[in-house]
Amino acid sequence: MFFAQNIKFLRKRKGRTQDEVAIALDMKRPTLSGYENGIAEPPMSVLLAFSDYYKISVDTLIRVDLSRLTESQLWQLEHGHDPFVRGTNLRVLATTVNVDNEENIELVNEKAKAGYATGFADPDFVSVLPTFRLPFLSKNKKYRTFQISGDSMLPIPPGAYVTGEFVQNWQTIRSRYPYIILTLSDGIVFKVVENRIDIDGTLRLFSLNPAYEPFDVDIKDVREVWKFVNYMTEQFPEPLATTDAIYGTVNEIRNDVKAIRNKLEI
Repeated sequence: MFFAQNIKFLRKRKGRTQDEVAIALDMKRPTLSGYENGIAEPPMSVLLAFSDYYKISVDTLIRVDLSRLTESQLWQLEHGHDPFVRGTNLRVLATTVNVDNEENIELVNEKAKAGYATGFADPDFVSVLPTFRLPFLSKNKKYRTFQISGDSMLPIPPGAYVTGEFVQNWQTIRSRYPYIILTLSDGIVFKVVENRIDIDGTLRLFSLNPAYEPFDVDIKDVREVWKFVNYMTEQFPEPLATTDAIYGTVNEIRNDVKAIRNKLEI
């Protein structure tokens, strides 16, 4: 149990004295000190009081060592969002390193995508993914590459390999920037993101292809966020249309519209 160290950690994190917390919880300071030092066992009523005071679930206060969480994870807990912690299930990024103890770039290809949705936190699953390195990327950051499917992000073609940088603090997600998002309901999605965490606790996801409508994802449904870095593809890009070709297409459309109007007027 981590209750004693957690309530002490939270009190100091918020810059409060034992007297301040004791008054707020309607208890004597020595009683609070006894709870913080693990001398006294709190009854359920006291557990609920601390849970309400710090706005963190009783289960988390008891079972999770809050001092090990990142600032991003703590912020999400304190604001009612719980994407990483469910009771004893602490979300830790599974990763691999090379013989020089440098971070690999794991490759999640089309075949591995379905398994990744459930095995992303399993070191055994991640350890068997293909790995490689890109020498122009920083050695001090964590990257992973995902193969995308579908045409929602055209002109990036289906089958392209998109590399992302791991985002620990979701508050740093930049609006109108592309990210790879792992969600519980949709699996791996590659989209342009609007950060609405402070507004309504969601990320709004947009496609580059205008045929696809944007949609919102609740932050509680998100499991990983990777900031777009680059992409690789075997497909050669289509040549840009010349000005004459564009004018020709526009004239054809105009003629078609004119013909349709003439038929309607007959």
